[in-house]
Amino acid sequence: MSNPDQIQRIMFDKLDIRGVVSGLEQTCSDCFKNHDYPPAIKQVLGEMLAAVSLLSSNLKFEGRLILQAQGQGNVQLLMAETTHNRELRAIARFDGDIPEQASFVDLLPQGQVVLTVDPEKGQRYQGIVPLDGANLAKCLENYFVSSEQLPTQVHLASDGLVAAGMLLQVLPAEGTGEEDWARISHLGSTLKSAELLQLDNETLLYRLFHEEECRLYEPDPVVFKCTCSRERSAASLKLVGKEELLEVLEEQGQIDVNCQFCNTHYPFDRADVEAIFAEGGASGTSDQLH
Repeated sequence: MSNPDQIQRIMFDKLDIRGVVSGLEQTCSDCFKNHDYPPAIKQVLGEMLAAVSLLSSNLKFEGRLILQAQGQGNVQLLMAETTHNRELRAIARFDGDIPEQASFVDLLPQGQVVLTVDPEKGQRYQGIVPLDGANLAKCLENYFVSSEQLPTQVHLASDGLVAAGMLLQVLPAEGTGEEDWARISHLGSTLKSAELLQLDNETLLYRLFHEEECRLYEPDPVVFKCTCSRERSAASLKLVGKEELLEVLEEQGQIDVNCQFCNTHYPFDRADVEAIFAEGGASGTSDQLH
């Protein structure tokens, strides 16, 4: 993969079809480095990170896009999210042993996937993605066809170290439509996971669509970034209540708030708790751990 940690839109000059391709390397490494995830979890989370990076290309607001999967088996939660700035993070919660070759659907018996669009201003929207496909890519394809009536092709690949994705979709516009989509989707269907993970975007585009008039836009960077902070941790403690926090301090001497995404630890002592509940107080200190 010679185009890591970026997304690039694909323009088909004469067709009402859009495309986007993404590659994640350091982003995956940063998401996973503080977690002891088994191989199957890393692979699936990599696919979910690739998926939200692709979907972020269509965000037209400031906010977040969240892909969340829950099941009734050993895996309770899989989640990947991105901001409009393409800052990604992911998390998994599970118990017991996870089979090394388990697929996305295998990990989530009786499960469901929820796609949440969470703008900073405006109404939050959630859509249910049925687990009616062989993998996450097929589930997302079915979701777009049923919920937005947009023929869509999604390719996701991950080996637990790097991840990549490609999305092709009919634009909601008048055009020649069906014949164009039949041709482009057929060409797209020949893409193999190894090609998606190993080829640079120019080579990938040429291999698939060299007979079409298409080109790549300038790339947009993708990074891992966690939104946790000492101030956010203090705000969550304030919801617990001062008396209960003081009782915990009596027993433990310190309160530790741990971010489940990046494993950053935020300790709070009695002075910090008093500052939280002081009039106009926040956490009393900066993000520096003490």
